[in-house]
Amino acid sequence: MSKYVLNNIIILLIFIIFLFFNNKIYANDGLITIASTTSTHDTGLLRTLNKIFYDNYKIKVNVISLGTGQAIRIAKDGNVEILLVHHTPSELAFINQGYGKFRYDLMYNDFVLIGPKSDNNECNSIEEKLLEIKNKKLYFISRGDDSGTHKKEKELWNLVNINTNIQFNWYLSVGQSMGQTLLIANNKNAYTLSDRSTWISFNSKNNLKIVCENLPPLFNQYGVILVNENLNPNLNIKDAKIYIDWLISDEAKELINNFKKNGKQLFFFNHH
Repeated sequence: MSKYVLNNIIILLIFIIFLFFNNKIYANDGLITIASTTSTHDTGLLRTLNKIFYDNYKIKVNVISLGTGQAIRIAKDGNVEILLVHHTPSELAFINQGYGKFRYDLMYNDFVLIGPKSDNNECNSIEEKLLEIKNKKLYFISRGDDSGTHKKEKELWNLVNINTNIQFNWYLSVGQSMGQTLLIANNKNAYTLSDRSTWISFNSKNNLKIVCENLPPLFNQYGVILVNENLNPNLNIKDAKIYIDWLISDEAKELINNFKKNGKQLFFFNHH
């Protein structure tokens, strides 16, 4: 087991213990907890939204920032009221298996393939670029953490029939957050897949640039899910419903669409 995977397991256990006691103490007391993908937290979007929500409703929103896979596992254990993640197939499975009450499309952005600044080859398709990386054995840094980005990355490799469970000396699975993965890619002049919002917010990218973008397979949908109250009697479903109703409101739409970093919009509201 790599030290990166071990670190993630330790972090996950700490979150679970924290949530257990948090729910016991604060359940139904003006506090809800969201398990959210790292991009919505690290960019500061949820901090902005939750401050306005608290000002309006005096309900505190606690955010647990994890990769999509870990966030879903915590939600299945009934430790959070809401999921905000970005892998639609996993979200629909969560609903269909009875763990969630309902799901809404909330917003979208897209993924971008990042690579070294020395790569001046035109990207006609994501498949063509991935085959170039594989055939030339160029370093590719994978998050390797079962996050929404990691799930998307595996889907993209599947398009060119590459099984990333097989060990390749050019393919490095690091078990890290998006920011740390970009940092490693920058240090190694390597390729990686990133959500655009984290890429825009990331500051240490002097060796990197976007090499593929604006292609259909790179679309990135975010969904918000209300967790089934039957999983845990302490879940504060009443306030969670208030939060989700506000999150899909015109007020939240304006906040999401106007949220920018470095002058660029990071997320695009698309609930309808």
